[in-house]
Amino acid sequence: MLNTPDLSDLNAGAQVLPFQFRTFGLRSSLYGPVATIACFEDNSRVKEAVAEPGEGRVLLIDGGGSLSKALTGDLVAKSAMDNGWAGMVIVGAARDVEVINTFEFCVMALGTSPMKTEKLDRGDRGVVLILGGVEVREGDYLAGDENGVLVSRYPFVEV
Repeated sequence: MLNTPDLSDLNAGAQVLPFQFRTFGLRSSLYGPVATIACFEDNSRVKEAVAEPGEGRVLLIDGGGSLSKALTGDLVAKSAMDNGWAGMVIVGAARDVEVINTFEFCVMALGTSPMKTEKLDRGDRGVVLILGGVEVREGDYLAGDENGVLVSRYPFVEV
């Protein structure tokens, strides 16, 4: 896969998610169709999703930008990796990053928090997300690396 600056140059319809993500894991990039989750300080839906076959998809989680409680940790990230997810992008926090950094996987998050979430069975899967004014739907395509995250309605052209 080309890096996101090159993909941006080649894909006029791509939009950037206007956030500064930190990258964790041994893989510094991810690409794939999107599966969406909206949740706030409760990772119940995240745990459900990563337990299912990922089939090369990227899990895009709108955590409302909260850095108070982590929406993934090492166990959730390992489950995602083991079940074939291409990676996770979290508009929120991650934890156990020293362990995630040993995985052949990519987690992108706004930051970290040592606090786990409560499990109150809240959140929604498969929803349209509006992230910094960018609309992202289930099945859109996402490419992310240390330069940022791009989303597109169609697969990225890589000339």
